Amino acid sequence: MASKMPIISITGPRQSGKTTLARLTFPDYAYVNLENPDTLEAAVSDPRLFLSQFQSGVIIDEAQRYPDLFSYIQTASDEANRPGKYILTGSQNFLLLEKISQSLAGRVFVTHLLPLSIAELRASGQAIDNFETSIFQGFYPRLHDADIHPTLFYPSYIQTYVERDVRQVVNVGNLYQFQRFMRLAAGRIGQLLNYSHIANELGVDLKTVKSWFSILESSFITFVLRPHFQNFSKRILKTPKLYFYDTGLACSLLGIRNERELATHWARGALFENLVVSDLMKYHYNRAIVPPLYYWRDSTGNEVDCLIDSGLQVKSIEIKSSSTISSDFFKGLDYYGKLNAQAVPYLIYGGLTPQVRKEGKVIAWNNIVDLF
Repeated sequence: MASKMPIISITGPRQSGKTTLARLTFPDYAYVNLENPDTLEAAVSDPRLFLSQFQSGVIIDEAQRYPDLFSYIQTASDEANRPGKYILTGSQNFLLLEKISQSLAGRVFVTHLLPLSIAELRASGQAIDNFETSIFQGFYPRLHDADIHPTLFYPSYIQTYVERDVRQVVNVGNLYQFQRFMRLAAGRIGQLLNYSHIANELGVDLKTVKSWFSILESSFITFVLRPHFQNFSKRILKTPKLYFYDTGLACSLLGIRNERELATHWARGALFENLVVSDLMKYHYNRAIVPPLYYWRDSTGNEVDCLIDSGLQVKSIEIKSSSTISSDFFKGLDYYGKLNAQAVPYLIYGGLTPQVRKEGKVIAWNNIVDLF
């Protein structure tokens, strides 16, 4: 897309590899980081002069630190009329900021880089055969590249995120309260997102909780699955379900100290579901596709964990952490299949052996690409 669009945006959580990707892909481009106080001051004091230095292409890292710069980039890119001149990276979703989305409309190709996928780790030669290890370790590149233990990596990551990124976005007076909020969110993985319950538990107002969730979402800590829009003449639930982009981060917030604790932890099933759903998100984003992921549940409790709606076909997916398959696992898929003739049923489970059964295709958790 750098040969077609004037501006390329690479956004994703901190430490997901955005800068590495940009510098490897565009090795001849100049590189500047707006986290550097001197660089930021130069950009703020004279934006036109700042941009005029880069005639042959530039990577601007942490570009969200100075949102006004996007208007100047728009003007400069229009004047230069050259594809791929500006590569913008950042740990916030630019398009959620109105000023930025207006400046970049029609000029930018947007891509999100999330932490490593299961397929990427397998391709690098790592053994991916124990989902409890994968859930606990998480998927940030530095963990695997530098062999850092999760109990050393994640507490510092969370502390840095709260003290730097959160304060840049909104004035959170009580950082301890915000960290407590993050822990409560981790305890609700895979559940319907009930703002009121969380607000009551924290002792803050509803508006504050919604604002805090928007921060987590814009900085790629959490995301939601929306309910599928077809109701088949049934009353369906319309509340989104909550997930984290990285299970290792969620484990740290839940106080899980090693993978062995996952065997009996109350959140084991939810974290396994999160592992699968987040990997499906990565599969689509890594192919520049907006993830067409949903869930479905009606008012009587019938549910499908995840739906992939490609338009002509709907993949209906049940997610179970058990390594032993039970016919009960297919109940929700069977019920949904009777309502939607387009549905193709799948079970993703904690085992390693793919199977074909009359109820649907069984996919191993460590080879989710078999879905496609």
